[in-house]
Amino acid sequence: MKLAAQLYTLRDFLKTPEDIEAALKRVKEIGYRAVQVSGLGPIEPEALKEITDREGLTICATHIGYEDLTDKLDEVIAMHRLWGCRYVGLGGMPQQYRTSREGYEAFAAKATEIGRQLNSSGLQFIYHNHSFEFVKFDGATGMDILIRETDPEAVHFELDVYWAQAGGGDAADWIRKLDGRMKVIHLKDMAVTAKQEQRFAEVGEGNMNFTRILDACREIGVEWGAVEQDDCYGKNPFDCLQTSLNNLRAKGFE
Repeated sequence: MKLAAQLYTLRDFLKTPEDIEAALKRVKEIGYRAVQVSGLGPIEPEALKEITDREGLTICATHIGYEDLTDKLDEVIAMHRLWGCRYVGLGGMPQQYRTSREGYEAFAAKATEIGRQLNSSGLQFIYHNHSFEFVKFDGATGMDILIRETDPEAVHFELDVYWAQAGGGDAADWIRKLDGRMKVIHLKDMAVTAKQEQRFAEVGEGNMNFTRILDACREIGVEWGAVEQDDCYGKNPFDCLQTSLNNLRAKGFE
């Protein structure tokens, strides 16, 4: 598994093309060799490719808005081909699908349709979870429904281990459950404060069992570990990405 910086972590530093260029230069200096594109301000796809090529950064995956996937898929495909990026991600299903089994089944049908079109262009749709997918409907979690009701070739997953834990799941077990359907994963840790607040943490600095999580990633052949921290609570996000990278390097990942 190769490591990437999930750029959503740095969203406050990605408002303009100049900001993006400076941030990506810093990401490379920290030691990352790849990024997942998410949370960027306006920038032309060609300009982003020029910057990443110059810095020697691979764009391994993205997060794309649902409306772009449904209404502008040809543009999405062209952009990913330009970037040499296979994995087209959706950060979460629209609100209207989340409240019932029927909603999940309807979304699964839409995701399969999108995924098949991406497959025909040599790309792969990946779905990123939060905690709401672990609500149960007649004994089955939303994630179970998505796994069962989507075409396994057309729809792959991008398990967010923090949100799986927040939803009451065992992240390592869910990684293994997605064997054959996951090549990109989100790595982030969970800590608890003295006030019993659940917080995002740098990988290796929280309470999650990353030995089991990383072993499971190795077992199923995850290609990309995208390091993310949704909130750094006043700390410099670049420093947070550096700490996570250092801790993952100590476990044999680059």
